[in-house]
Amino acid sequence: MARPLRFVPGKGTLVEITCRTVQARFLFRPNPEFCDVALGVLGRAQRLVPVQVCAVSALSNHLHLLLVVDDAKQVSDFMEYVGSNLAREVNRLTGWDGPVFHRRYSMIVVTEEESAQVERLKYVLAQSCKENLVERLRDWRGVHSVRALLDGEALTGHWFDRTRERAARRRDEDLDPRRFATPEVLTLSSLPCWRHLPAAVYRERVADLVDTIEQESAAERAQAGTKVLGFQAVLARHPHHRPERSVKSPAPLVHAASKAARQAFREAYKWFVAAFREAAEQFRRGDRHAVFPAGSFPPAPPFVPG
Repeated sequence: MARPLRFVPGKGTLVEITCRTVQARFLFRPNPEFCDVALGVLGRAQRLVPVQVCAVSALSNHLHLLLVVDDAKQVSDFMEYVGSNLAREVNRLTGWDGPVFHRRYSMIVVTEEESAQVERLKYVLAQSCKENLVERLRDWRGVHSVRALLDGEALTGHWFDRTRERAARRRDEDLDPRRFATPEVLTLSSLPCWRHLPAAVYRERVADLVDTIEQESAAERAQAGTKVLGFQAVLARHPHHRPERSVKSPAPLVHAASKAARQAFREAYKWFVAAFREAAEQFRRGDRHAVFPAGSFPPAPPFVPG
């Protein structure tokens, strides 16, 4: 099955990004070392590709991001840096030898509707609590934006210059990791629909979402008769562990709160795909001046035999 075309309808679009580990293995073990390098990679990627990050959360086998972007290339550049650098650091930390990610990241556009954007923020914040890993969101000590949003805790990590480190190793120099580490900070921005709110009001609304998440999770556990696993039990899992089953639901084309908004996006996407396919067909027939729709990635030219 072909992957859907990456489509961002305009500047300042909110998108949800999901990255899953290969075979759902627990390669993102949420210990301090992983948190340090993950936040370092994310912070440096944000500095190199200036996207706005509204929320982030990482569990043992997947990562969620809420980004505000201007086009698909901005997403691609940001995620290419994050994916390639994070994969190398994860392999280094866990001793895993091979691909880290299941496939390319998933990107889903969120409409401008306030209820749609708030629902996705709630979903990203709920990670760790809705899976019954911890009772309170602050109990999750892995990469998570809840303490940054509520308590002002800085999302700080380190980016390691592995090129300089390898050069120093060849010269038999001191390999103190601090020599090659640069502090990086991942900066969070407000949801587009709440950008007009004062900082204190924004924090109160996020706190209300957190309270709702924790109450709903507690009610579901009481009804099902289950208990939380606990953060220490999560850390005890080997990062190469592969769960017997991984729960995944089909990804929607768009996150929308109303039928009208969903239909409007579908129509825009339908036009985008039709225009891309028409241009691609012209391109395949040899027309190197075929006009592709704005915001798309044209196919590469074919190989030229000698």
